[in-house]
Amino acid sequence: MYEYHTFNNYDLHPMTAVEGHDNAVISGYDGICNTIRERHASVVVCDLYPGVDKNKIRKGLSSLCPELVVFSDSALYSYAELDDIFRDYLSEDRVFAYMTSKSIEAAFNPGKLKELRDEISSVRDGLVLVIGTGASLITEGDLLIYFDLNRWECQLRYRAGGTNWLADNPEDAALAKIKRGFFIEWRLADRHKDGLFPHMDYIADSNNDDAPKMISRESFYSAMKQASTKPFRMEPYFDPGVWGGQWMKHVCGLPPEEKNYAWSFDGVPEENCINLRFGESFVSLPMMDMILTCPKALLGGKNIARFGREFPIRFDFLDTMDGENLSLQVHPLTEYIQKTFGMHYTQDESYYILDAKENSCVYIGLKDGVDKDEMRRDLERAEKGEILFPAEKYVNKVPVKKHDHILIPAGTVHCSGSDTMVLEISATPYIFTFKLWDWGRLGLDGLPRPIHIKHGMNNIQFDRTTGWVMDNLVHQSVTLEKHDDFMKEHTGLHPLEFIETERYTTSSSYEIEMGDSMHVCNLVEGREAVIESPDEAFQPFHVHYAETFIIPSSVRKYRVRSEEGEIKVITAYVRC
Repeated sequence: MYEYHTFNNYDLHPMTAVEGHDNAVISGYDGICNTIRERHASVVVCDLYPGVDKNKIRKGLSSLCPELVVFSDSALYSYAELDDIFRDYLSEDRVFAYMTSKSIEAAFNPGKLKELRDEISSVRDGLVLVIGTGASLITEGDLLIYFDLNRWECQLRYRAGGTNWLADNPEDAALAKIKRGFFIEWRLADRHKDGLFPHMDYIADSNNDDAPKMISRESFYSAMKQASTKPFRMEPYFDPGVWGGQWMKHVCGLPPEEKNYAWSFDGVPEENCINLRFGESFVSLPMMDMILTCPKALLGGKNIARFGREFPIRFDFLDTMDGENLSLQVHPLTEYIQKTFGMHYTQDESYYILDAKENSCVYIGLKDGVDKDEMRRDLERAEKGEILFPAEKYVNKVPVKKHDHILIPAGTVHCSGSDTMVLEISATPYIFTFKLWDWGRLGLDGLPRPIHIKHGMNNIQFDRTTGWVMDNLVHQSVTLEKHDDFMKEHTGLHPLEFIETERYTTSSSYEIEMGDSMHVCNLVEGREAVIESPDEAFQPFHVHYAETFIIPSSVRKYRVRSEEGEIKVITAYVRC
């Protein structure tokens, strides 16, 4: 029986303290209603992120006894018209579509918006409530509250039978709903929300829309500014899968009744939220809010010039310890993802081996002499169930051990084998995985998992064979500095990838000058480390084994100190 190495200190709900606003959180509908009364507003606009339940908001505010309630959805085009409007961005594929460039206004009928404005103007006495996604397109009213929602919670609502905002699709598979969210609705909503930040009077945490919590615009901006100038962690989330393992259950202290946990997002700012603590209360807001409002402090000027207001690095876990192989897969080349899906950059990645059993391996690159047409035929036959795809005939199976770092530039066939705990360090476009072979499994929904052989074959780099893989992708670590109880190593990534990674080992402390880029880090060895400011610009920040944390670009320099024994920290940033 494998003995999982755990310190029992992984923080599942990290908090970022906000100073100077101890009583900022207004909790529950009673508190929100009292605030509205105190503001003596005649027209209150509740704009919602897609996925927030407009009916719960309406019910929660019912004690205000409004004279008129207007739902913004009544100004949308019909579902059939919406499908036509966004047809160029949709597809029949279960997973992929094209990233929309449209704004939220495209979903609304201007004539219906005018009718609603006229209806609101006709009310002479009493309160008017305007509720729904895009409600502020009708009017900003006297008081504007934005009800925000984390994308993970949105996905959980899809699974529970919730529909997309712009479709009546309760029976659709969760994958189909996530596709509409990822490629269309979340893009529209983020652009809309970005324009509303300076105008909203309050922003509400609606992850429990039976009991929302809100803060003022002033408190929101102060929280974003403070968090973007010191180390912080985001709220991690975990999910089971057909190949999932047991490592995270033991090491991260997850509920033991779940059969497995396959993956975790602990460092994906597009998906994760940040918990902001105000005195004794807190709100959870999407990390995207900080990216949109404090991009320079968080990302650095060079990254904004290159990527815009996008966080280009992600850290996540892939757990196959006592589990199964991941699907055999490949990621798109940059020109392919731009042309086919409308993304600016692609999913280059790497596997940092956080833990491994003696038999652990990674499938990486093709063997010498692979015949492209033969490989395609075998993949197609395997998809039809005629054969089991002979993966080891075509793909290198490379043994790995703890702290190895395998580099995986886009276009490289790969997957993690069973009994391996991977910290995946990669570029952010996480959804673009072309599965080639899934070992004959069904998904947790009982359906065959989506396979994309055509996309995959269009991107596989058939010259990345055994010799090239061993020379370029495996065992590439180089010692850059070593003395006393300190070592700095370069561990990747490949020159084709824009991310640089370095590993630091110490039993005392070391300092880092950051340059003009944020750092994304993980404590990959040791019980605990403390992140300190050499000039006391922020309070000491404690991190624990396997926790991912972010150092904003504005920090510029920081010290990492061991609390007990030897520690190792892997650090990723964007190459200059």
